[in-house]
Amino acid sequence: MIRHLASPVQLRASLIRWALFTVPLTIGLGFLSGGAGGSGPDNAWFAALTRPAIFPPPIVFPVAWTLFYTLMGTALAMVAAARGATGRWIAVAGFVVQFALNLAWSPVFFGQHQMAVALGIIGGMFVTTAITLVLFWRVRPLAGALLIPYLAWICFAGLLNYQFLALNPAAEGASGAAVRVKI
Repeated sequence: MIRHLASPVQLRASLIRWALFTVPLTIGLGFLSGGAGGSGPDNAWFAALTRPAIFPPPIVFPVAWTLFYTLMGTALAMVAAARGATGRWIAVAGFVVQFALNLAWSPVFFGQHQMAVALGIIGGMFVTTAITLVLFWRVRPLAGALLIPYLAWICFAGLLNYQFLALNPAAEGASGAAVRVKI
């Protein structure tokens, strides 16, 4: 006879409880980070930058980030709710590291105008998110799969960050509004 630690109903309830905590937390911290970094249309430094040809319409960013933070929070809830799963807490630790890098990017790019440092942060985000994806996959494959769109977005964000830096070298570290530079 196989004994289970919890019934399927109890497991679903645990997942829901975790998701009610992790999803709003990731969304809230994500948007606080963006706001603290001064991202958005009110940022004079960013408004003065030359935009890469692949820069999407501004509405894409809040929609995409809401989706990614929701997927990340859901994936985290799935792993956190996996009581007794081998590697559960190391996977959560990996998530915390990649999420800390995620939260650092906006203040560095938009607030401090350090595009090169921000590009390095994106590199770290890619590595730590890829590791977290694998760790999540080992605990709950679906949780790992939920991080795939976010990892793809990190690649796109890295390309955008690089192109902003290449198109606006004089704006790197600028304390005021950026100067447009034509290359």
